[in-house]
Amino acid sequence: MYNKIIRNIKPLGFQWETCDPFLFCVHHRDNYPPGNDQMGPATSLEGRIIGQDFTLREGWRMYHGETVPGFPTHPHRRFETITVVLKGFVDHSDSFGAYGRYGSGDVQWMTAGAGLQHSEMFPLLKKDSSNQLELFQLWLNLPKTRKFVKPYYKMLWAEDIPVYEARDNSDRSTRVRIIAGHIDQVKSLPAAPESWAIDPVNEVGIWLITMEPHAQWTLPATSFEVCRTLYFYEGSASSIEGIRIFPYHSVDLLADQQVVLENGNNEAHFLLLQGKPIGEPVVQHGPFVMNTSEEIHQAFLDYRHTQFGGWPWNNYENVHPRERGRFARYEDGSEEVR
Repeated sequence: MYNKIIRNIKPLGFQWETCDPFLFCVHHRDNYPPGNDQMGPATSLEGRIIGQDFTLREGWRMYHGETVPGFPTHPHRRFETITVVLKGFVDHSDSFGAYGRYGSGDVQWMTAGAGLQHSEMFPLLKKDSSNQLELFQLWLNLPKTRKFVKPYYKMLWAEDIPVYEARDNSDRSTRVRIIAGHIDQVKSLPAAPESWAIDPVNEVGIWLITMEPHAQWTLPATSFEVCRTLYFYEGSASSIEGIRIFPYHSVDLLADQQVVLENGNNEAHFLLLQGKPIGEPVVQHGPFVMNTSEEIHQAFLDYRHTQFGGWPWNNYENVHPRERGRFARYEDGSEEVR
């Protein structure tokens, strides 16, 4: 029996259900072996369905990769991907010639808009030890008026992401990394310029919450119209508004009410997603998200005709030199190095 604040509690699978304005969320967690010279696994791939390896075997998956784990060249159109890398690294390359490597807390915010191709590979940089990977990829919808904007991406580097911290009456800490939105006076870095999240009136929030054992924290209220979900992805049993919640469950909350979180015996990790709904029809087919079936059909025709700029790289699993650190090179030739 739920209370008046908790609307629903659901177990989590590989792909997490979200509500408007988000389209879905995926949690990747792989413990890869040491890497070989190609930055793929230095072990046999026998028995795996190469190109379609989504089965967690020996603690890791190749996904669509054949040599390097990850997602080789694929198109997107009419929405945004927000990739939050907690552990490991992602090598990005796209059809506009932009590329980079990010990880260890970095966030890539990419607006697919009118359409682009990109690859997201997981290079195994360490040769003498395991390569851990953990990331979230969120799909955030675009309103109809912005679905044809020019593709764009930006980096939110780990060192720059604002952190809100609260301490309870027992001096136990709750820390919130604010990727989008705000808590009190702590505000996120700007979202991509055409994003639904760029306007504060839409109250989009993407928060990573870490609570010390037995910490208590009150999640602040927001507007009634906001769709708010809390994903409990690591820890021991905790309680939300007095209701016991187990790890790897999501909790849909009424957003206009404060919510008391009481952590259990171990450090706990939550992802919070919230925002005012866009409220438009959603028709999705694979990598394309439109408002009508006719627009989906046109997206496939456009892709076959233009390839969304083509693929300027020699390899569909493009990775960058092992010795390169975290960096981003943009379409205009500018570069950031961390």
